[in-house]
Amino acid sequence: MGGASGKGVRIAIDRGGTFTDCVGNSGTGKMKDDIIIKLLSEDPSNYDDAPLEGIRRLLSRFTGREIHRGEALDTSPIESIRMGTTVATNALLERKGEKMAMVVTKGFKDCLEIGNQSRPKIFDLAIRRPDVLYHKVIEIDERVTLEDYAEDPERNITKVEPGANDSELVRGLSSEAVRILQRPSEDTVRSQLKALHDEGFRSIAVCLMHAYTFPHHEALVGRLAKEIGFKHVSLSHELMPMIKLVPRATSACADAYLTPAIKKYISGFQAGFEGGLGAASVKEGGAKGARCEFMQSDGGLVDVDRFSGLRAVLSGPAGGVVGYALTSYDPETRTPVIGFDMGGTSTDVSRYGSGRYEHVFETTTAGVTIQSPQLDINTVAAGGGSRLFFRNGLFVVGPESAGAHPGPACYRKGGPLTVTDANLFLGRLLPDFFPKIFGKNEDEGLDDRASERLFTELTETINKETNKNMTADEVAYGFIQIANETMTRPIRSLTEAKGHDTSQHRLATFGGAGGQHAVAIAESLGIRQILVHRYSSVLSAYGMALADVVDESQEPDSQVWDEDGKAKQVLCKKMEELKWRSTKKLQDQGFTEDAIIFEEYLNMRYRGTESALMVIRPKSEDAQKEYDGDNWAFGKAFVKQHEQEFGFTLPDRDIIVDDVRVRGIGRSFEGLEKTVDQQLKEIKPKDIEGQKQYGKSQVYFEGGRRHTSIYKLEDLDVGDRLKGPAILADGTQTIVVTPEASALVIETHVVINIGDDSAGVKVNAKEVDPIMLSIFAHRFMAIAEQMGRALQKTSVSTNVKERLDYSCALFDASGGLVANAPHLPVHLGSMSTCVRTQAEIWKGRLKRGDVIVSNHPEYGGTHLPDITVLTPAFSGDNIVFYVASRAHHADIGGILPGSMPPYSRELFQEGAAIKSEKLVSEGTFNEQRITELLYDEPAQYPECSGTRCLADNINDLKAQIAANKKGINLISTLIEDYGEDVVQFYMRSIQDNAELSVRNLLKDAAKRFGEKPLEAIDFMDDGSPIKLKIIIDAEKGEAVFDFEGTGPEVYGNINAPEAVTYSAIIYCLRCLISEDIPLNQGCLKPIDVRIPKKSFLSPSEKAAVVGGNVLTSQRVTDVIFRCFEACAASQGDCNNLTFGFGGNQSGEKELKGFGYYETIAGGSGAGPDWEGTSGVHTHMTNTRITDAEVFERRYPVLLREFSLRAGTGGNGQHKGGNGVIRDIEFRVPVQVSILSERRVFHPYGLHGGEDAACGRNIWVRKVMTGGRGENADEIEERHINLGAKNTASMQPGERIIVMTPGGGGYGKVGDERKIEQRKDHEQSWKKGSLAYRQETQETSV
Repeated sequence: MGGASGKGVRIAIDRGGTFTDCVGNSGTGKMKDDIIIKLLSEDPSNYDDAPLEGIRRLLSRFTGREIHRGEALDTSPIESIRMGTTVATNALLERKGEKMAMVVTKGFKDCLEIGNQSRPKIFDLAIRRPDVLYHKVIEIDERVTLEDYAEDPERNITKVEPGANDSELVRGLSSEAVRILQRPSEDTVRSQLKALHDEGFRSIAVCLMHAYTFPHHEALVGRLAKEIGFKHVSLSHELMPMIKLVPRATSACADAYLTPAIKKYISGFQAGFEGGLGAASVKEGGAKGARCEFMQSDGGLVDVDRFSGLRAVLSGPAGGVVGYALTSYDPETRTPVIGFDMGGTSTDVSRYGSGRYEHVFETTTAGVTIQSPQLDINTVAAGGGSRLFFRNGLFVVGPESAGAHPGPACYRKGGPLTVTDANLFLGRLLPDFFPKIFGKNEDEGLDDRASERLFTELTETINKETNKNMTADEVAYGFIQIANETMTRPIRSLTEAKGHDTSQHRLATFGGAGGQHAVAIAESLGIRQILVHRYSSVLSAYGMALADVVDESQEPDSQVWDEDGKAKQVLCKKMEELKWRSTKKLQDQGFTEDAIIFEEYLNMRYRGTESALMVIRPKSEDAQKEYDGDNWAFGKAFVKQHEQEFGFTLPDRDIIVDDVRVRGIGRSFEGLEKTVDQQLKEIKPKDIEGQKQYGKSQVYFEGGRRHTSIYKLEDLDVGDRLKGPAILADGTQTIVVTPEASALVIETHVVINIGDDSAGVKVNAKEVDPIMLSIFAHRFMAIAEQMGRALQKTSVSTNVKERLDYSCALFDASGGLVANAPHLPVHLGSMSTCVRTQAEIWKGRLKRGDVIVSNHPEYGGTHLPDITVLTPAFSGDNIVFYVASRAHHADIGGILPGSMPPYSRELFQEGAAIKSEKLVSEGTFNEQRITELLYDEPAQYPECSGTRCLADNINDLKAQIAANKKGINLISTLIEDYGEDVVQFYMRSIQDNAELSVRNLLKDAAKRFGEKPLEAIDFMDDGSPIKLKIIIDAEKGEAVFDFEGTGPEVYGNINAPEAVTYSAIIYCLRCLISEDIPLNQGCLKPIDVRIPKKSFLSPSEKAAVVGGNVLTSQRVTDVIFRCFEACAASQGDCNNLTFGFGGNQSGEKELKGFGYYETIAGGSGAGPDWEGTSGVHTHMTNTRITDAEVFERRYPVLLREFSLRAGTGGNGQHKGGNGVIRDIEFRVPVQVSILSERRVFHPYGLHGGEDAACGRNIWVRKVMTGGRGENADEIEERHINLGAKNTASMQPGERIIVMTPGGGGYGKVGDERKIEQRKDHEQSWKKGSLAYRQETQETSV
């Protein structure tokens, strides 16, 4: 254990879900004097509290006196206790926190229920969002807003005179002008809080609009609450003063929910000691007091009295990150490290580089989004307990977990097959080294026969289904390979998304199961060296022993960065104030000034973007080397970091500072005696061939079982090197060294070096191997994902870079879809239509280096802003496959900015329409032609403009070309590894696999419905019918989807290109299968789609289509689900709202302005075993809503209300979800447009369930009354119905109120409810930046 020697025993404890790990040191700080104890976290028959029991055992060992259970522990021999705990995480997971209420601004009572309006699982018809933490909400009648707006083309900044605090205009903490619209009434607030207190509430969370910059109203509520007697009050501005109402409110609720539970636990823990704990007790009690600190989610310790629920959620895992970071990273060589923590219930991944921790400030754990500094820890799989399945011809690992009860099959509790069973069965886990804690009397070892029996049964099933003759060994090893693929993909994503190359890292593995998979994981990532710490099984506890005490403080800002001006002085002053506060808090915890250091950060972004980067102040040596000695060169550091992470800079844009942050660190870790690299330099390895081996065993590796030496870790000396295959084990971990690797023992670690395995992979291309099929499914998806990362990194526009509104895909030689990422429903079938059409047009005429561009609806496009870029890949003179990327461009011309006009009648009004053009000819980018297509040609039409952002268009198109190039290179590598015939074979096979899943679905449907055709009809608001008849061939598992009877082409924009219907069909089939299947061309092979020509589902080439993509697609899904009687109708609408001003519509001088576009949630339909969800996006769209505070900061609006529209869901046995009310007031003159549906025809109920309410769009207009005498020229408010599709010029003070439809009810009112509680297997996962990115992708359509 590190640190300076002190007066006594130092204890570090990690209380995990299954085990509590304790590391004790006598005070020397040397590893050789450490004592390690591992005990069960729950063992009520022997002790009440595991950490107390661990401390008792350690003190007994250190003092040489047996301390009896129940005896109060004397703190005088103890220097410090450091702990990580799962108390907060468990309270969140099990929803066992304190009963609490939320206090929020009037109009926002449902803000946490609506959240960002997206649904968590895009293909789940039974939408389940995590429950809110509060029991009750009260709304306070108060309101402030920001006076200026970021998108103002004139960049006006309102000056506020100092000292004018009583006026309606004040300066906020972020230096922005804040307008007070409504001050709260103290008497009213007091009576509201008193009523809550009388109901038994003792904990409240307060989050008011814009309190991050204007906290006065929150402070008032807090003061009154404390006067009334609330025991815990969480004020959002004190916890995390960052913009965004929803995450800040969730964080305040989490704190109010968890902190009382934490305090209760700490109070019970402290009661077990004689003498006090914490910095205060050391000050007051001298020798009788002991320091006691808890690990926070940000990797820093905090005094026991300051520990809060909000900062405790990742308390345990944070210790592991600190442990590997401080023991595996060398500040001299600066080799970055990927942490791989594979336990029984989860596998967590993180990264440490540049000598500092990587933090995220908004992340989700147990379904709760928390805004607070947290280490960027990402759960990528379930762990050793991941269950194994053979589904639809594929090997599947997880995400379901066997948990601790019943646990894996080998735990003797009748559990299912898991990864642990596969390792045991293959000889990679040794029962001799596993604790004997199983069986009826908890005294037996692992049951390898149970694993063997289940693998034998599963192998028989697989062989029967596939007509193969696989052995149980091959099946078990197949599952290990798939588990490794499942984990490798997200690790690569996490690293590459931040601009780093995985192969330039070391892998630090810890946790009980990590050593069995580390070599395979490292090989897949191109990593050549693995570090396994001697304490790897207790590294979280050891990390706490090494960690520093940290104080985080932060304040909002809004300055424009300048190198030498006033802004820099203001920021310097703010930083110094934060440092002074931090110093005071750390001194209170016993640190002297010379032991305190600081990390200083500015949270910076380019104007007009949301991609803020937390930029650290450069170190002196870096400043000398790179910034001419300027160690306040935040601006230059930001530009450098932006270039690395995103691949470009925006030199013409202002840099905005959003936050000033200080991380004060009280140093207690003085560094290790020698780093890994220093040890490796000095060590003289000696090979041991068979000496010291504990035994031999038959262990399965690629190709079969091999004689494998087994070594006990404690029998090996420093400098011993052994070649694989080998297994190194002790009582807590098992390390598998594969035949191509070697292991070297150094003082602190086992270092595994991976050799070059030059032998090529031989795979049969004549018959399908289900293991290889599963591996290729992962590989193909990984290629599409890596293309997406390349596109995001090199793109410039907000739509692509931040909203991630794009898809990348891989196609076979005929244009059939093989893999597509991310899964945006509207792109699923439509991209293939485009690629097939283009392949046919250019047949025999394409050359290497050619790239095609198209967006025309007649040629496989959806709507014009979605531009597809297509690149062929050659082998010799033949095209062997295609890659394509489709991105939503913010503007491509037409009659309105944004190219989404609500009243377009002809295609030309929607912007540039490109049928088929060469964007690149044999490697040369054709900029002149693409400029003509996007800028010149659209402007030839009446009242139309060319694109309003040509530079962004061209940059994004180049990014799409680069993404395609990346895809071709990756598939070329795959072909080098496996051979062209094998890759082509598995491209076809993966489509066959999807086809089989759909055929099985159709056969099941035929059994359910008999031979009768499935028929349904529904209507668009203009009366246009969509009629569908599905005829299923039960024997073949085929179906005809016949849309005969659908209405004719419309002189409007609800026409939908055929590609949209194909996408809707694939989406619906995937929802109905309700299992994770490959989504590709195979899904449509058993389907014969018949769409009548000249209908509005197959319009002519000049028809307007912008509403087809966002409205008609929703009605098509409603009709398909009605045929299958799957669920009642959802809102069937996207509620597309746009507003702004400016542009060059009439050929006059361009007026600078802005444009804004959003889609608004509604209710989802109920089903046979679920109720509808309120305020959520459904089916073909899943976009997030802009947070209320960000909305008002960026645009000249006041969001009056965003709440659920009670009573709008259809009634029934299971009720439909409610729609929402969104009430927006405009503060400057703007053009407002609404493009919506379900304003006439109700979303249908099913099986006796009632229909949902329709939506309404109301313009609250201010008009002159035109009266006489005293009433002349009075202004009156009128409510005017805009209908479903309209546009209006709105003046300051006027509002639009969008009331969205609900979802239909299911079953008759009064019938017994049959709600099935479906478990989300990923709810307990830690979701850092990787999950945030994935959710952003799935919420971009």
